Amino acid sequence: MEQKYLKVAPLMNRYQILIEYVGTNYNGWQIQRNGKTIQGKIQNTISRILKEKVNIIGSGRTDSGVHALEQSAHFDTSAKIKDSIKFLKSTNHFLSRYGISILDLKKKKLTFHARYSAKARIYKYVILNRKSGSVLKNKRCWHIIKRLNLAMMKKGAKKLIGTKDFSTFRASSCSAKTPVRTIKSIKFLTKKDIVEIEIKAQSFLQNQVRSMVGCLKYVGESKWSIQKLDKIIKSKKRINCAPPAPAEGLYLTKVIY
Repeated sequence: MEQKYLKVAPLMNRYQILIEYVGTNYNGWQIQRNGKTIQGKIQNTISRILKEKVNIIGSGRTDSGVHALEQSAHFDTSAKIKDSIKFLKSTNHFLSRYGISILDLKKKKLTFHARYSAKARIYKYVILNRKSGSVLKNKRCWHIIKRLNLAMMKKGAKKLIGTKDFSTFRASSCSAKTPVRTIKSIKFLTKKDIVEIEIKAQSFLQNQVRSMVGCLKYVGESKWSIQKLDKIIKSKKRINCAPPAPAEGLYLTKVIY
């Protein structure tokens, strides 16, 4: 009697990684046919170390030039990584020269998903508000010479909090099914000439944060009144939006699960 053998898939292990990176020299997070990406660099490195092909799934995309203090991603592997310190050391040996560092490795259940399990994401935008630029923060912030009225910017930010149709702040290439998003909070942190705008939401539209910061800059420079900002939000027309803030000042700071 002929025996039939069934191929049994190996038991997979899911791991979450927390990632820090400088996005200046990359075409964003997501793998592309042409161009250097964060996801691609990490995926190739971990596949090389584990000696098997792995797919890295991120919590979301960051655009070209955008940085991360703590991006979150996961991957599945048949390997059991028993020594996380050794894994991090080996991985960062290859990645650190490219402006990428794996901060932590955590074993997760197969039900965990870096993108779909996320309850909130926090971004911060960094502005250097002084006459001269900074060699230390080059490509790490938006240098604005004109003194900003932070009190007015904070008032303007209140108009952006809540559940709204954010079509005004949505890139034309955005593939989201709906322009409705919920901004949970917007905080301003200042230290000397540095202004940090921290924005929290479950998810964002493409270019939403940079577009909102660009509009708040107009308010801070007295180009727009609070009433005009409110009118522009309600117009739901991208053409009315101020120019988006440059990518170099934007950081993904944390993904909350």
